[in-house]
Amino acid sequence: MTAPDSTSPSPPTRSGGHRAAEERLTPGLIDKARADAATRVLVIAGDTAPLAAPDALLWRAPAEVPDEAEWAFLGRAPDGVALLAAVFAAREDELFTAPAGWAGLRTAGAVISADDAAAFVEALSLGRWLLDAPYCPACGSLTLLGDAGWSRRCPSCGRQHFPRTDPAVIVAITSTDDPDLLLLGSNALWGADRFSCFAGFVEAGESLESAVRREVAEESGIEVGAVAYRGSQPWPYPRSLMVGFLAEAVDDTAARADGEEIAAVRWFTRDEIGQALAGEGDIVLPGRASIAHRLIADWHAERA
Repeated sequence: MTAPDSTSPSPPTRSGGHRAAEERLTPGLIDKARADAATRVLVIAGDTAPLAAPDALLWRAPAEVPDEAEWAFLGRAPDGVALLAAVFAAREDELFTAPAGWAGLRTAGAVISADDAAAFVEALSLGRWLLDAPYCPACGSLTLLGDAGWSRRCPSCGRQHFPRTDPAVIVAITSTDDPDLLLLGSNALWGADRFSCFAGFVEAGESLESAVRREVAEESGIEVGAVAYRGSQPWPYPRSLMVGFLAEAVDDTAARADGEEIAAVRWFTRDEIGQALAGEGDIVLPGRASIAHRLIADWHAERA
């Protein structure tokens, strides 16, 4: 069966509302939004957000947000209301009590709505930059926020800085001999029963396709032939854009773990993958919020 051109997006990649980027240059945009009681604010503490229910984020009015937050404009909800992020550093105690507690993107991303998921990943990605990069990397001066939280300007050397995104490839490897086999790897930092796709950052001057071939060869020993793009996902751990591919092995027997980053590689049958996706069998697959899970699930569904 011919693979589709792209995978269905994992929850955090879906578009919810509108970023309204053209509004970021509006003078006093955040102050105006904070003065409007109808504005909805997503509070981020570390990498967690408050939940109104297990499957819904808790949005607060501006007046309900504790002091000393870093603020940014996220865009507009479908009803036109302004959406803001209020970002705080990680803390041991809860910033305030939420009806369903606080959760990270890995936990909540697969179960909250498309709009909430999109806002969560946007706020978390931008929030990490707001907290982690207050100084000019060129001269070390404290920078000034602009563009409603989306840029920084250095008052000393005049440079302007923007949030950084690092491209990374993530790859599921199919067999050249058997369409019902998929190669996955187990990272040395995980438990021996946990397997996922192969992944790595794109190096300077390298194309995505070249990064796929290099990373797969380094981690699994496999030379790949056909490479097919399947989708992408912003992933703020720490600031990645995961670009997903399926790649076909040239020689299935060449599979071997690198012994450093990857502790084990294994060819799985479609039935074994199906059992794991159902929470059965002897292996653990990536969580549903990740593009790794989607790559594996879509491959399984093609002939299931």
